[in-house]
Amino acid sequence: MDTPWLRGRVGEALGAGYLMSLGTVDDGGVWVAEVIYVHDDALRIYWMSDPDTRHSRAIASHPQVAATITVHAIGAPNFGLQVSGRAERINGARHDLAVRHFLKRRHPAPVETDDVLQGDSWYVLIPEHIELIDEAHFGFAKQRLAMNGMECE
Repeated sequence: MDTPWLRGRVGEALGAGYLMSLGTVDDGGVWVAEVIYVHDDALRIYWMSDPDTRHSRAIASHPQVAATITVHAIGAPNFGLQVSGRAERINGARHDLAVRHFLKRRHPAPVETDDVLQGDSWYVLIPEHIELIDEAHFGFAKQRLAMNGMECE
């Protein structure tokens, strides 16, 4: 398997998706929350959340998370991702992320002086493993991308 091609397909799935189902764990058990996300070229995934939500509090004490992203198109082959990794809170307004996040939601891009967070914080999921579901190219065989260097299974 051509690793750059596989990484490219993962990037396409990230770009085509809108919502991520984020799985966390806390003292109350497992929890899943839907978040609107953006990503970068290193396949890290970013979202804004209130630090007082259950999933944000869980990340503070248990940073290992899992997530799924499904690209929905009726009648199209299945296309999406399953991700596991470490999540953490990011300090700062991160105007670069805010612009991409607002455009993804079809809102006008904020100006740098806007308080886009309004009490929320940025979070990042740093993937350790990504499984690509790409029915058009691989049928129902998932393709696994391990994020430690260029290893690809």
